[in-house]
Amino acid sequence: MSDTPVIDAVALRKVYAAGDTPVVALADVTLQVQKGEFVAVVGASGSGKSTFMNLIGLLDRPTSGVLRLDGVDVARLTGNQRAIVRNHKVGFVFQGFNLLRRTSARENVELPLLYAGVPARAREEAARLALTQVGLGDRLEHMPNQLSGGQQQRVAIARALVNQPALLLADEPTGNLDSATTREILKLFVDLNLHHGITIVMVTHESDVAAVSRRVVQFKDGHLVLDGPPPPEWTPAIGVPWRQAAKVEAA
Repeated sequence: MSDTPVIDAVALRKVYAAGDTPVVALADVTLQVQKGEFVAVVGASGSGKSTFMNLIGLLDRPTSGVLRLDGVDVARLTGNQRAIVRNHKVGFVFQGFNLLRRTSARENVELPLLYAGVPARAREEAARLALTQVGLGDRLEHMPNQLSGGQQQRVAIARALVNQPALLLADEPTGNLDSATTREILKLFVDLNLHHGITIVMVTHESDVAAVSRRVVQFKDGHLVLDGPPPPEWTPAIGVPWRQAAKVEAA
């Protein structure tokens, strides 16, 4: 692994003005995520997990503290500077897929490259490779309405990966999927992490989904209250090699 953390947060704090009483959404959180980790971020509504995701995804800026993304100090960047770093360093996967309906799978995946000014031929080849990586090499020209929910989420994952970002940030990526399709997407995340070294931070409220990760970070009332392997009582939605290895070591 590289010595430079993908995420390096020190005393990260976010306070929102709410009348006369400020709301502390994130209270001096310090943590690191190294290259190649697969981290699940969990917590109840209002716990701070969404605030943390918005900060590391460069969608918001902290009130105080240090935040480095793949070695870049991002806490004090301007809006335009954050947009540039976000486009190059972070790939987003959302619960609702967010695909353009009248645009093919390939063209959807090309969008981040288009924003980055990549020439057309290079965009097309990169999109083709990314879709092949997620198992959709034969669906390049299909429109979203010609794809299942799981296939649409795979297109969204390919779009997130096409720029080869330092971080894949997934916000409730299985929230709109049935159980079978959820397992399919989680297997893809495991493959991307295990065999391709993709660093994944996944926000979820489901313990069986979080248990698929290698590490769980839990927030409560803006504080970091858990940081370690998934609790043993959480049953993962799919079998994962690191969970099985942990059982062997425990035995």
